[in-house]
Amino acid sequence: MVASQCLQMTGNTTRKTVDHHVELDFDFSDVFGAPPQLPSAPTTNGLVYDEPEVICSRSHSLVGPTTFTNQSIKLSTLTLHETEYDLVEGITVSTMALKELEEASFVVDDDDDGGSLVKIKSVGLEDFEILKVVGQGAFAKVYQVRKHGSSEIFAMKVMRKDRIFEKDHAEYMKAERDILTKVDHPFIVQLKYSFQTKHRLFLVLDFVNGGHLFFQLYRQGLFREDLARFYTAEIVSAVSHLHANGIMHRDLKPENILLDAEGHVMLTDFGVAKQFDESTRSNSMCGTLEYMSPEIVQGRGHDKAADWWSVGILMYEMLTGKPPFRGGNRQKIQEKIVKDKIKLPGFLSSEAHSLLKGLLQKDSSRRLGSGAGGGDEIKKHGWFKVINWRKLEGREIKPSFVPQVAGKQCIANFEECWTNLPPLLDSPAASPKCKENPFKGFTYVRPADPFLHRNE
Repeated sequence: MVASQCLQMTGNTTRKTVDHHVELDFDFSDVFGAPPQLPSAPTTNGLVYDEPEVICSRSHSLVGPTTFTNQSIKLSTLTLHETEYDLVEGITVSTMALKELEEASFVVDDDDDGGSLVKIKSVGLEDFEILKVVGQGAFAKVYQVRKHGSSEIFAMKVMRKDRIFEKDHAEYMKAERDILTKVDHPFIVQLKYSFQTKHRLFLVLDFVNGGHLFFQLYRQGLFREDLARFYTAEIVSAVSHLHANGIMHRDLKPENILLDAEGHVMLTDFGVAKQFDESTRSNSMCGTLEYMSPEIVQGRGHDKAADWWSVGILMYEMLTGKPPFRGGNRQKIQEKIVKDKIKLPGFLSSEAHSLLKGLLQKDSSRRLGSGAGGGDEIKKHGWFKVINWRKLEGREIKPSFVPQVAGKQCIANFEECWTNLPPLLDSPAASPKCKENPFKGFTYVRPADPFLHRNE
């Protein structure tokens, strides 16, 4: 059991691993024939990407479990205000946010009669009670909140506009909101509301409090093959749904996969996700280095196959306790991704070896899942022969591991370095330097049934 602490995570994060096993050195040519000649890893001087670079750090993980098991948690009531400074918890200041909602919220129901405008009451900061800080990333803080007048608990992701503009990431943030309004899947976190003020963007999402996969890996070292198969199957189901709707995630890693109270995976964090069509390729350096595909590292253009590479890295990490390409500086990791052969431990089954080889094929055109069959190619693989996909996607298969969660308000699976943060005033938030609001139309209220499936 790991002592409760805020882990200082880096690209060389220590994992518990199996000390005594034989690693078998497999070449891709064993299965797929001789690989194509690939150019060397790019240098920063000779490569121009179409979009701003986004290299995510593993230290930006937002949640993780602690060893704290006493569930009689006393939650302090906090207040949230919008000023020229950052978010303030528990400090009485003049409120600007309540006057700054730029837009009304509405949903268009595209029915066969030509559509009608359905007016839905917009939401703002005044509609939520802030309970706890539960995480912080490069651009955002994440809060546990309760909606006033109800017992509903949500996660509120708050992003500062000035920091977004500094990094030229406005398009990424708009895409995250737009993508979340389009997906509806049992293993993907849902967006419930979005709104904005002069200084910030707000996404209100499902509050998923079973911790995330990274810290479960950290505590257990590695997963049994049957448990890894279950998690991988749910991830494959979620990624297949994204691809079927023209969406690439592009940052699949254990930190972006949460566990809900029942033990099912929930895919989250669409900060670098992108909408695509089958005829185009994206050319951007984005994601988390250890999980980047060779084509992203080399700037050769990438498509949905890049996500399947990341799924392969995730599967490898769940089964062995560590990603296959790691250690050294950024350039060395890039070189390993492009050039090194995958080493598969001998204690894994032959079916696991086969699937890992298919997913971690360096030539993206030959990678499993890259063809016309998409995710179905992966679902039909022998490693998943025991999976009933209909029951899996109906959440009828019970996970063998269930996190300790004492109710929907429980925060025991969040790192105490976040939940114990004192109510401090943060750094100033400058006014966005732009003539027009680039986030026009950002406000959203998730429609209730029967409108939920209006696009299907």
